[in-house]
Amino acid sequence: MESKRQQKVGRQIQKDLGDMFQKEAAHLLDSSLVTVTGVKVSPDLSIARAYVSILPDNKKQSVLESLKENSKFLRQKLGVRVRHQLRIVPEIHLYLDDTLEYVEKMDKLFSGLVIPPPGDDGTEGDYKL
Repeated sequence: MESKRQQKVGRQIQKDLGDMFQKEAAHLLDSSLVTVTGVKVSPDLSIARAYVSILPDNKKQSVLESLKENSKFLRQKLGVRVRHQLRIVPEIHLYLDDTLEYVEKMDKLFSGLVIPPPGDDGTEGDYKL
């Protein structure tokens, strides 16, 4: 469970990274839309795991690799923004957020289910115990 401090720092880094992707790091995105969906910070605040969602799908890996290669640049820009709030600027680890794909997969599974109607005697379909 994250402490309140970790949660606050995570939210601030998420906000700052999102703003940086729009303004200072737009050249790294190859005209893709990158959204920071969440940030988890280690207990000592030295590592920030940022989860990003990238659209369009066909550019995901190339944009993620570009961001990972330039993580030092991102950390430097983040340091300028949080220098008065944090003693140590966290190291940024970027991960692809696959929540949307997971939701779509689950929707397909649920839509393909065939649920038999309840029987006349009140039992559930053809199932008998």
